Amino acid sequence: MTQDPVVQHPDWRVCNRIPLELGEGPRLLPDGRVVVVDILRGQLWQVDLNDPHLTVLLQELPVSLGAVAPIAGSDTKLLAAARDGFAILDGGNVSWLEDQVLPAPEPVRMNDAVCDPSGRFWAGIMALDAAPGAGCLRRINTDGTISTVLTGLTIPNGPAFTADGSLMYLADSAAGTITSYEVDHHSGDLGNPQAFAQVPDGSPDGMIADTEDHLWVAIWGAGRIHRYRPDGSLDRILHVPAKQPTSVCFAGEDLTTLVVTTAGIGLQNPGAFDGLILAADVGIAGLPTPPARLPASLTGLSRAGAGSSQPQQDEAAPLQY
Repeated sequence: MTQDPVVQHPDWRVCNRIPLELGEGPRLLPDGRVVVVDILRGQLWQVDLNDPHLTVLLQELPVSLGAVAPIAGSDTKLLAAARDGFAILDGGNVSWLEDQVLPAPEPVRMNDAVCDPSGRFWAGIMALDAAPGAGCLRRINTDGTISTVLTGLTIPNGPAFTADGSLMYLADSAAGTITSYEVDHHSGDLGNPQAFAQVPDGSPDGMIADTEDHLWVAIWGAGRIHRYRPDGSLDRILHVPAKQPTSVCFAGEDLTTLVVTTAGIGLQNPGAFDGLILAADVGIAGLPTPPARLPASLTGLSRAGAGSSQPQQDEAAPLQY
């Protein structure tokens, strides 16, 4: 018999002073720092989990910045899902991966992206106007090739992976669904989709797994974080003092600090916490952010300059999860 979910009101700490428009993608770097993005502003922020005055802007691109991942073997470089393609960020420089822009019948942008434990980088893409079915999931493989893995999505978010990388979770925020897929360890190929959870109130957004293979999901529009058991049942609900939580990660020495990004976009009367980065100790250890594992031919790119021959900033879409 499934138990009713535990309802919690954590003691949230505020980690930034300037509200983010569309805060997303909190990631724990190998040196213990936490970074987040403000997608439509193209901003990368370094977050201090104890003093909001020490949260600083690291980089600002003239295009949207969906998410970043650390790169194995580098202390400074990040792999980015930006605009409608991929790039290497390094100390203020941007090196675009040549000939890897997604051909699409309508304007699209990267929305969320994360690495699996093997170092493959999975990135969700959505139409700028959130057109139904116009999104997809792409993957940079460890040999540097890029594959389109899933199509027909609308607003893909996540994905998230179990500790051994054998299972992937992916949300489609517009549909309110979370789907699971078995993952082939060697090839990254996905098995058949399995319905994992349906969110009736709000939309599932960014997510991460913990050491017990439970899934933590930000619920956009509902001011909640859900923790799901491996069977898809709801284990606990954490209330967040912001209406639009967007994503989560674990940080701290023991990985029991939950970091939550939020968004103020689209709110006519934003509250005091909308757009802020929040952190709380939850007493459950999560998984660290896996690094990307790429060939030197990609990580050693030298073409820099985020604005060189690149399109102007994307326009905000009516729905921005």
